[in-house]
Amino acid sequence: MAQRLFFYTTGELVKKDLASFDWTSGLDVSQIQKNIAAFHEAIKKDGKKPLEISTKGTVPLGVKLSAFNLKLDGFALECLYQASKVYENGGPYTDLLEKKPKNAKSDPRHVSSGDLTGFRYQGIDWPLLPPSLFYDYIYYRAVQQLPENELRELAEYDAFTDIEFNNNSMSARSAQARAAALVCLVLRKFGTLPEFEPEKFKVLHETLVRG
Repeated sequence: MAQRLFFYTTGELVKKDLASFDWTSGLDVSQIQKNIAAFHEAIKKDGKKPLEISTKGTVPLGVKLSAFNLKLDGFALECLYQASKVYENGGPYTDLLEKKPKNAKSDPRHVSSGDLTGFRYQGIDWPLLPPSLFYDYIYYRAVQQLPENELRELAEYDAFTDIEFNNNSMSARSAQARAAALVCLVLRKFGTLPEFEPEKFKVLHETLVRG
């Protein structure tokens, strides 16, 4: 048995929970997708409708919503996130914008530059707390650019997974499943995805996110 974290919407909040399911060993995409299917069956038992947010998913919308595929300012969202990091001894490393998402994420300077101190995007400095604030903001901005039919499809889901999500202190800052849940909640709350200045988004985030 395996346990994996998922994020879901309830009322006017984003929360998180664990689901237990039988795990299939192996790294092939087909085996990973078997685990996604088992994960989702466990979530469905509570009456929720889950969507996998990753390149390993089987639903086209969920694949498109992966940070490796979403774009903001003409760059892959993953690259933009990694290129916004500010460390004790360096950063932001804006050359990461031009790299492949996987390479931007694994760049050795993330390890060699000391502790992460914050983020810088469009000349604005973002704090480390709340942990997911900056990532959720740029994810929201990226999803705003999707066509209306895909936004309507997104609003049909109420639980979001990322089968490869590792809930440690660093990756918890950039949980694409949590960000998707927040976007979905805002979409249902307002019927659209309004424009929010950073300070207003921070207030919204503090109000809605509990996971």
